[in-house]
Amino acid sequence: MLEVKNLAKAYAGRQILKDISFTLKDGQIMTIVGPSGAGKTTLLRIIAGLESKDSGEILIDGKEDLTQVGVVFQDYNLFPNLNVLENITLAPKLVLKKSKEEAEKEAMTLLDRLQMKGREKQYPFQLSGGQKQRVAIARALAMKPKILCYDEPTSALDPNLRVEVEKLIVSLKETGLTQLIITHDLAFAENVADQMLKVKPLSEA
Repeated sequence: MLEVKNLAKAYAGRQILKDISFTLKDGQIMTIVGPSGAGKTTLLRIIAGLESKDSGEILIDGKEDLTQVGVVFQDYNLFPNLNVLENITLAPKLVLKKSKEEAEKEAMTLLDRLQMKGREKQYPFQLSGGQKQRVAIARALAMKPKILCYDEPTSALDPNLRVEVEKLIVSLKETGLTQLIITHDLAFAENVADQMLKVKPLSEA
């Protein structure tokens, strides 16, 4: 279970987040919606341990351990010089100390699940936006996160691909994965969410 308690963050004297609190149960999907400037991405980055908070608590199963959080970035952040399989297996080999064989076996299982089997030798420039996103999801899942966060997963996708992303996120929920999604797409947010958190710029609060 993810618990966020009274989270606050300011940049250069400007308050971005103030007293943000919520609870996300295991296996559920939360969407965080709001306009640009509301602090959605800042909130995600703090939960993922990529930025520091000014105050508050972030607890996973009662402990402040953000190593269990994976992130799928808006621009995917795939390594252009590595093929799909190499992108997915790099961190498990370096961080989790898995053998090449074990990492590749698990990566192929993920690619199969995400309907990307047969593309493991392709490079990011050979993939569509939706395919890059699936590789980014596979790369995050390869690290066995307890919680997977997405930053605007539908922003660069056409309506047909948005529906595919919805199906994919719901299918991952069926595996027991807890998911946190930052989005400005209200219809998408309502379709996938067990619960929704609406944020707005503090100047409007």
